[in-house]
Amino acid sequence: MTQSVSDVIFHNYPQSPVAEKVRVVFGIKQLSWKSVVIPRLAPKPLLTVLTGGYRRTPVMQIGADIYCDSRCIIQELDRRFPERAVLPVEHYGLFDSLNQWADGGLFSLSVKIVLGAAGESLPEDFAQDRGRLYFGSDWKNGLTQANESLSHYAAQMHAALDGIDRHLADNRPYVMGDQPTALDAQIYHVAWFLRGRWNAGPEFLDSFDHIAPWEKRVQGLGHGTYEELDPEAAIELATSSVTRCESGVVGINVQQFTVGQRVSICADVDGGETPVIGHIHYADSQRIALTDVETAKASVCVHFPRAGYRVVTL
Repeated sequence: MTQSVSDVIFHNYPQSPVAEKVRVVFGIKQLSWKSVVIPRLAPKPLLTVLTGGYRRTPVMQIGADIYCDSRCIIQELDRRFPERAVLPVEHYGLFDSLNQWADGGLFSLSVKIVLGAAGESLPEDFAQDRGRLYFGSDWKNGLTQANESLSHYAAQMHAALDGIDRHLADNRPYVMGDQPTALDAQIYHVAWFLRGRWNAGPEFLDSFDHIAPWEKRVQGLGHGTYEELDPEAAIELATSSVTRCESGVVGINVQQFTVGQRVSICADVDGGETPVIGHIHYADSQRIALTDVETAKASVCVHFPRAGYRVVTL
């Protein structure tokens, strides 16, 4: 599939660690892209009119195709722009498992550290928003526990990063060897988050012999080249475009999905989020895409990863 890199629109905000992960992938692949800056807190009306209610950061848009979740975004970037692939085919299963670990358990641990260390200094609206997103309905207690267990979480993070530090001890420039991959972006976004948002983060990370130099190498990859775009222009582009996603259900179909079936989809956590409701346009073992998305302003096709998301038939 031929695609112009200038068609990539990235809905993000500068302080988002998950957006930073994808920005690093842009740097590895040396892509040009357009940046739509979105609010840090919900509501995000100029985003959710494209996603059908999905409010997490980041979201990638290419025409009328809307990609939610960094996992889905990175997979699509490699599919559309295979040069400088960040998801190596060799040992893909092991690589994907490591990616899920970095994106899941390791990042969740960093959230507990950052929010726990902030304690009562967190602005009330930010504490409520992120607390509900990451700690569930009992978010106040979750934030209290994160603060009280800060030393424990720091020790757990140290154990995890010590393994990475040992792995880098053979002087390899990147986690998988001579070339940067998505795994560098995954682990880097955790280090970037800790270094920038935890007051003890710089000292903590600098205690490792190999992680700090590796961070500088990844930082040196940059973010590609980008220019700002107004959100209204992104919405207009989606409205005037059509999806390029094929239609069908491919491979092993455990949930017995059919094209046109009405479903809801939401992150498989108790984050208090609004599910996206639409009709199945495409599904396989890795991805599901919905059209006729309710509450979306444009005739978009909204894509999600299968891993980490719950799909319910309606």
